[in-house]
Amino acid sequence: MSAKKPLPSDLEPIETASRDEISALQLQRLQWSVRHTYENVPHFKAKCDAIGVHPDDLKTLSDLARFPFTTKIDLRDNYPFGLFAVPRTQVARIHASSGTTGKPIVVGYTLKDIDTWAKLMARSIRAGGGRSGDICHIAYGYGLFTGGLGAHYGAEQMGCTVVPISGGQTEKQVQLIQDFKPDILMATPSYSLVLAEEFERLGISPEEISLKIGFFGAEPWGEGMRGEIEQKLGLDAIDIYGLTEVIGPGVACECIESKDGPVIWEDHFYPEIINPETGEVVPDGEAGELVFTSLSKEAMPVIRYRTRDLTRLLPPTSRSFRRIDRITGRSDDMLIIRGVNVFPTQIEEQILRDKRLSGNYQIFLSRDAHLDQVEVRCELQREVSANLSAQEIAAIGKELQHHIKTNIGISTRITVLKFDSIPRTVTGKARRLFDERPKLV
Repeated sequence: MSAKKPLPSDLEPIETASRDEISALQLQRLQWSVRHTYENVPHFKAKCDAIGVHPDDLKTLSDLARFPFTTKIDLRDNYPFGLFAVPRTQVARIHASSGTTGKPIVVGYTLKDIDTWAKLMARSIRAGGGRSGDICHIAYGYGLFTGGLGAHYGAEQMGCTVVPISGGQTEKQVQLIQDFKPDILMATPSYSLVLAEEFERLGISPEEISLKIGFFGAEPWGEGMRGEIEQKLGLDAIDIYGLTEVIGPGVACECIESKDGPVIWEDHFYPEIINPETGEVVPDGEAGELVFTSLSKEAMPVIRYRTRDLTRLLPPTSRSFRRIDRITGRSDDMLIIRGVNVFPTQIEEQILRDKRLSGNYQIFLSRDAHLDQVEVRCELQREVSANLSAQEIAAIGKELQHHIKTNIGISTRITVLKFDSIPRTVTGKARRLFDERPKLV
């Protein structure tokens, strides 16, 4: 790990501005964004009119709480272009989220939006320790998914040499990393572990890998997985946050000098934390659901978009902007198991307490009569997989079962598998959860 923190002269003035300067800029841009959306998106205007709120009512930042939320339902109901705030002929690019059910979430960008996005991604790369001239290996998927092209344009804006390999072809990826010796890796955290396993299979130690920094996002991951990635690839693992509906990757990113939570680029995105049940804004430091309002997007601004990500706002450290804590889960994928609220990341944390277990796991939910049943399938690390007896493997499972029961409060059945038993992701996000319970009607 040899990434260097940026010099003060490398930073943009807004990154070291006072809170008053930031707030003044936010209010100016927020007033523009709300009015731009109200005047050009009929759906948003109708929602505002229905509750009797108008852009003229936005006189302070706290007044934003009077305006309606935007949700995925709004985006799906106005598919494909109903939320665009500019004529379709001014839209330079369209992206869409993959989605698991129904129609995809479609977003549009003007040329100015794409330029803003590239600059914010470049800012993120610099914050994470990247520099002009670095070679950047991009293993995010390209296409409608925002990850690949978002990272690509940002790395080029930064002055990096880009290797746009996209996802999959793991053996080829490792070969190219060996040949090109890139400094930066951009991928989902789960896929970075797939790459690490291939290096291990080839007998290549972390010290022999050229990578210095990894920017990982697009799926939840915890400190345990950060430690495993850093150990196996010999790099600094940086948490980068974004989502298609807001702009894509680059909404927030950790700084190399602190690695204490992604810094929100508050000059372009205004954050709120709300109580997910009541919708009321909660104070900084209190956990709740993250809500974003875009401050500079032209083609498809979002006002008070409910991300469903659960986190809290933290005070500034390495920059003048606030940070977000680790995403603990989502308000719409919280599992209720025998009356206990559970997030998959909580189970991941318990798995990764044991250094003999890898970050590859699956959670299966089923129902026996009226009772929920949980099976956790995890697998051993390569270096111990062939050396443990069946009795030792069973003991690992019992220990994990005990930790989950003690720390989370649910009973589970644990299946500890040999290394490489769980299918790997090669194109994007790993599928961790399989909910096979009958739907309630």
